[in-house]
Amino acid sequence: MTRQTTAQPDLRLATPTSHRVPSRSKLAINEVTTYRWSLDEDVEGYLQAGVEAIGVWRPKLVRFGEERGIDLLGESGLKVSSLSWAGGFTGSNGHSFVDAVDDTINTISTAAALQADCVVIVSGARAGHTTNHARELLVDALREAGDFAGELGLELAIQPMHTLFASEWSFLTNLDDTLDILSRCNHPALKIAFDVYHLWQEPRLVERLPEIASHCATVRLSDWRSPPRSDSDRCLPGDGCIPLREIVRAFLAAEYGGFFELEIWSEELWGSDYAQLLDLCQTRFDELIAP
Repeated sequence: MTRQTTAQPDLRLATPTSHRVPSRSKLAINEVTTYRWSLDEDVEGYLQAGVEAIGVWRPKLVRFGEERGIDLLGESGLKVSSLSWAGGFTGSNGHSFVDAVDDTINTISTAAALQADCVVIVSGARAGHTTNHARELLVDALREAGDFAGELGLELAIQPMHTLFASEWSFLTNLDDTLDILSRCNHPALKIAFDVYHLWQEPRLVERLPEIASHCATVRLSDWRSPPRSDSDRCLPGDGCIPLREIVRAFLAAEYGGFFELEIWSEELWGSDYAQLLDLCQTRFDELIAP
C-alpha cells in the first residue's frame, strides 16, 4: 500500500475524564500510539493523562537505553502490559533461526526486568519455506523460548496478522492456524496476542470468543477505516467499521483478565496533540465497556 500523509485531525472534542472508571484499570496504551514521543516522554505523558499501563515498544526502549528504561518504568509505577516484538524465526528479516531465538530469549529477560505481562511474538513471513517447514521452525522456537519464559513467570503471545501483512510479518493469518500452533506446542506459557484489527473479519468471531478468550494474553484495539489509505491508517475505536463494543463485551463476559491495549498505527493521529489523543483514547475505551 502507498503511504501518504493526511491533515492533522481535530481532537478538540476530546473530554478529559476526572473520574476513574474501575474497569479502566484494564486499559493500556501501546507506545506506537504516541509514535513521535520518546520513551521518557511517553512515561511522563501517560502519567499526566492518568493512564495506568503501557505497552512497551522495543525500538523506543533500545533508543532510550534498556537499563535506563527499565529503571524509569520501574520508578514510574506504570504497569507494563506487553513488550513488542520478538520472533522472525523464518529468516524473513535477514536473521538466522539461531539469532532469532537468541534475540527472543534476550527479549524475555528484558520483559522480566520490566515486570511485563507478556512478550508479543511475530512468526515472520513464510520466506520461501514450505508452510509445514515454517510451522516447524516456529514450533521449535516457541518450545525453547516458552520454557525460558515460563521459568520467569512470563507469557509469550503469538500474534496472527491480516493477510495484507503476510509477505513481511507473519505467515500466521487466522485464528485456527494460530490455535493449531498452540496445540502443537502444548506449552502453558504460550498464548495469543489478539489484535482486533487483524482478526475482526474472522468468521463467527464473536460467537467463538468464549472459547478463545482463555487463550489470549493481550487484546489489542484499534478500528478499521474502509478502505485503509496506507499501511498505517488505523483509527480510534468508534471511527471505523469494527464492532468493537460487541467484541470487547464478549471478552469481558468470558472473564478475560488481561489488558485491552490501544495500539493505533496512524500517520494521521501521529501528527496530533498527544495529550488530547490520550484523553480521547480513554474516553473511547469507557464507551466500549459502558453497561
